[in-house]
Amino acid sequence: MGAVLMRYIGFLFFVSLASPALAHHPMGGVVPETLLHGLMSGVGHPIIGLDHFAFIVAAGVLAATINNRLWVLAPLGLVGGALLGSAVHLSSTNIAGAEALVALSVVIAGGLMAIGARARIGILLALFALSGVFHGYAYAEAVIGAENSIITAYLAAFSATQWVIAVVAGFAARLIFDEFAWFRARKLAGSSIAMLGAVLLTQAVV
Repeated sequence: MGAVLMRYIGFLFFVSLASPALAHHPMGGVVPETLLHGLMSGVGHPIIGLDHFAFIVAAGVLAATINNRLWVLAPLGLVGGALLGSAVHLSSTNIAGAEALVALSVVIAGGLMAIGARARIGILLALFALSGVFHGYAYAEAVIGAENSIITAYLAAFSATQWVIAVVAGFAARLIFDEFAWFRARKLAGSSIAMLGAVLLTQAVV
């Protein structure tokens, strides 16, 4: 069991090595020059960025624990926070340690998911919004220097993509598992996300 765990941690470390570069440059490091490129980059960024994708999935699962239909609104906190964070970066304001804070948010979201935490929609909105600021700050790196219309397309695309991923993850969590299987699957998935975040955090601070 210990050997399997060590191999799994090694795998997480390996796949995380490419994550920072991919996450911040969906178009291969080239600033988008057309509206289509802006849209494609905005859709791709939350997906190919391993840290962003893991957090969004965890956010969707955490939101799905809210016992009413308004749970689908909780991920909008992440969307709003990310837009604010992007605006901060685009205004040339620096957030020290943003990459580490993104990784820390992944650790926290994964940990909450693993322990089966449940929270009211207001608390989740606040948590997602705060974390979203750091993720949005990282997102904006991809469009520094682009035209305003392209930046707008990019922001709209990554906002919609984040919400869709979170809601799909939440619906999947609600529909696929019965109560017992859901608990075990959430614990395993949450632990995996938290471990990934820990690896990324180590990379960011070392």
